[in-house]
Amino acid sequence: MTRRVTAQTKAPRRHDSGRLNMHKRTTIRDIQKKAAEGTKISMVTAYDAYSARLVEAAGIDIALVGDSVGTTLQGRHDTLAVEMTDMLYHTEIVGRSTERLLIVGDMPFGSYQVNEDEAVHNAVAFLKAGAHAVKLEGGASVMPLIERLHDAGIPVMGHLGYTPQSVNVTSGPRVNKSRDELMEDAESLKDAGVFALVLELVPSAIAQEITKAIGIPTIGIGAGPHTSGQVLVFHDMLGFNPDFAPKFLKRYATFYETALAALKQYKTEVEGGQYPGPDQSY
Repeated sequence: MTRRVTAQTKAPRRHDSGRLNMHKRTTIRDIQKKAAEGTKISMVTAYDAYSARLVEAAGIDIALVGDSVGTTLQGRHDTLAVEMTDMLYHTEIVGRSTERLLIVGDMPFGSYQVNEDEAVHNAVAFLKAGAHAVKLEGGASVMPLIERLHDAGIPVMGHLGYTPQSVNVTSGPRVNKSRDELMEDAESLKDAGVFALVLELVPSAIAQEITKAIGIPTIGIGAGPHTSGQVLVFHDMLGFNPDFAPKFLKRYATFYETALAALKQYKTEVEGGQYPGPDQSY
């Protein structure tokens, strides 16, 4: 299904000086150590070479090749139509474009819900494409699958709270479980062997309680400041879509406005004959 090209097997890059660039790849143990020491973990989505290299240059810990590619790059209203072929394509790009990031592949809708054999096959494909772990949604019901993936040597990141692949069940971005149900699910996922847990739109007090109780890193998105770390979508935090403004989102740049102004200036200069000028002509 994919070529066997991974970040681990590619030849080390050379700088212009000719020296080998031997940056250490961030590992799951590094992430767990940061959480144990109380140092916050940063995770950002990446889908292509440009975003992956920016995320790595910024010193981010984890790149999530998210199924959010459906809404950010494919123009979809949700993530449900994203296919495994899409995810493997983007995972391979991010893997070969980076040297230090821990890369987590987001298992898309339908890739692990049908049966365990297919789920294991798809998770293996992610690792062959360049991911170092996979992420999947669900609570106690996915324990057997997580245990099987763990036994097969495939690290798993869990995901509780609002689970976008269940949007048709939840009827929107909301959490349909009580505090006790979330606590039970979190404990179940820990027991099954997840190395970290995403908590999405979980009330801050509950997220704090889960983080204290389970003893593995928690990554929040709309879950308050008491998780072990945070995750944001690359295009959301940089302001690619000014119309998307959930409460949890902080925009760290205004790409849309900046790019739109630049494009309008280009059009004006082309029409007015200012571009290309002497400096851009041969």
